[in-house]
Amino acid sequence: MSDVGSEEFEDEQNKLGEYEGGRNEAGERHGFGKAILPNGDIYQGDYQNGRRHGQGTYRFKNGARYVGNYQQNMKHGQGTFYYPDGSKYEGSWVEGMRQGHGVYTYPNKDTYDGEWLQNLRHGQGIYHYQETGSKFKGTWVNGKMESAGEYLHTNHRFMGNFINNYPLGPGKYVFDIGCEQHGEYQKAEQPLQDRAEGEWDATVLKWIPKCVTGLTTETPGKETSGEIQQ
Repeated sequence: MSDVGSEEFEDEQNKLGEYEGGRNEAGERHGFGKAILPNGDIYQGDYQNGRRHGQGTYRFKNGARYVGNYQQNMKHGQGTFYYPDGSKYEGSWVEGMRQGHGVYTYPNKDTYDGEWLQNLRHGQGIYHYQETGSKFKGTWVNGKMESAGEYLHTNHRFMGNFINNYPLGPGKYVFDIGCEQHGEYQKAEQPLQDRAEGEWDATVLKWIPKCVTGLTTETPGKETSGEIQQ
């Protein structure tokens, strides 16, 4: 869901629509005011020299709503965006985009709590799956799970390397009963395809078990002691 609306183009419409509020000596909107744009969007909040600047609330005609800080007409600083589909982002904005730390709640009530860059999940974060209670904790690059990460489930967890949302290469399953299964995820013959997050398709991934051990502190892919060969 895009959070770009007619608010991004209000400069071109400043002399159109309706406005009630403060103005400076040049006649520009300044201080607190309320503007109704020609398309029906409504902004109520602070202005500075004709631009939204400070705290404000922008209501889109499609039902979306932004409540937070503006700088030079752009969402900037801390703010919350409510989307028409029921999702919500609460966190940091930079020049109109989700950037920094923020929490996104999706329509199915899944949540992502972590770092963002230019509207994409990027950096360290935790994705919580509402339906199963499972979580992914690790690194994101341009919106996808990449590098080291772990999936946490009810009674076990998987630790390993991720590429393009999928585990790939050495990893291990750690079970609450006090043991680990070390192995490796390999690509099947078919190429990886886009699927729902957290859903690993056996037709494109294959888990190759190698050994079972007691609990270790070893990084997946390194040799361990006390192995029980599979």
